[in-house]
Formats: sequence, structure tokens, C-alpha cells
Amino acid sequence: MNIGQIILLGIIQGLTEFLPISSSGHLVLFQHIIGLKEPEVLLDVALHIGTLLAIIYFFLDDIKGMTIDGLGFIKDLVVRKKTLVEIKQMPNVALILWIIIGTIPTGIIGITFKPLFTYMFGSAFVVGLMLIVTGLILWSSLFIPEGVKANRGPGLISALLVGIVQGAAIIPGISRSGSTIVCGLFCGLNREAAGKFSFLLSIPAIIGASLLEFDIDRITKIGAVPFILGIAVSFIVGVLSLKATMALVRKGDLYYFTPYCILVGIITIIIV
Repeated sequence: MNIGQIILLGIIQGLTEFLPISSSGHLVLFQHIIGLKEPEVLLDVALHIGTLLAIIYFFLDDIKGMTIDGLGFIKDLVVRKKTLVEIKQMPNVALILWIIIGTIPTGIIGITFKPLFTYMFGSAFVVGLMLIVTGLILWSSLFIPEGVKANRGPGLISALLVGIVQGAAIIPGISRSGSTIVCGLFCGLNREAAGKFSFLLSIPAIIGASLLEFDIDRITKIGAVPFILGIAVSFIVGVLSLKATMALVRKGDLYYFTPYCILVGIITIIIV
């Protein structure tokens, strides 16, 4: 893999991880185009580390608040100043709980169906078909009933449902950000909460997937410079695309990507 390929894939990962157009689908597609027949550990680890850092950077204030409040709540539990039932009175602590709950179904789905997902990554037809499905998911956001558009954050049921959708979004071509945000909106989350919960929920998923794929020997063979370059490119592009995506989420404009996903999906099925 040369430097040009690394930069290209870093840009693709940074853009598509957050824009609702499926990073895995585009990476598989471009692997076919530039002749990478097998997924590189650089793609599985370095590029995802870059986008993970982008999420942490973008939501740093939220993560700081969750960490401080979470540690304070644990301390109060130990000295019996607070009880578990009071967790709902602390939004940041409750958000930690919902992220943990949402991560459970994602992990179960990812581990249980890993062989199937791995097989799908080698099929351009599956990628194309699922990109069309992603387009339809984004389009469905136009039909969220007015009564569902409540002004609230995540809860137990919404955390579980979004976590299940995130697990299913491991299928290449299904946009993780697009599908989880739309699911959150259908569950009654306001736009800001749906976007924030989607991206914060991805943190443990990305960490878990990266740890499963991490292989120091293979990374050593690739070299430190390409590995670091992949992280840097996907981080910089990821921060910019995350900012753009959250702006679209706040305006309710995710459906703008419906024609693109369907068109790319059809082209992928016909040509690749």
C-alpha cells in the first residue's frame, strides 16, 4: 500500500464514517477499485482510530462532563450519599448508563455474526444493495410522525433499539451514523440528542472492533509512518465531516443523501 492509497482511504474513512453514506461500504468499494483484494489492518485499526479521536475531540466537553459526573456519582454511591434510583436526576450519568446498555446488543450481534459480516465485506453486490437500503432508511426520516418528535434524550428502550441497529450496521453498505440517528429520531429523541447519542455510542464499538483486529506484528510490517498517516488523515477529515453531519442532523436534512446512496448502490451492483 503506497502513501497515495493511504491518504485516499483516510479521506474516505474520515468523510464516510460520519456522513450517512457508510464508511465500510465505501472502503470495500474503493478497495475493489484500487486493487486491494483483502482488508488491510491499516484500514481496520489506523483509520478507525483516527475517526475515534475525531469523535472524542468533537464531543470533548460532553465526555469531560460525563467523566466528572460519573466518578462523582460512583463516589457518592460508595459513601451512600446517593442511590442508583437517583441516576435519572443526573443527565450525564444517565447518558453513560444508556451508552453501556446500547453497547451490549451491538457487542452480541458483532461477535455472534462476525463470520457472516466478514463474508459480506468481500461482496460488492452486498455493498451496493445495502447502500440502497441506507438511502431508504434516510428517506424514511421524512415520515416520522409529528407525535414521535418529542423533545427528550435517550432512555432504556431507545438505547437498546439504537444499539441493535448499530450492531446490524456492521453490514457493509449500511450507514452506522445514518441508521442509528434515524432510529433515535423514531424513538422520540430530539435531533441534537439523536446525533450526540449515535456518535458517543460508537466510541466503545470502535474501541472493541479495533482491539479485536489489533495485531502488532502486522502493523510493524506496514510501518509506523503509514500507520500514523492513516490516523492523521482520517482524524482531520473526520472532524470536518462530523461538524457538517451534526449541522445536517440539527436541520433534519439527512434525507438529502438518499439519492446519492441509491445511485452509488446501483452503480456498484452493475459495474463492480
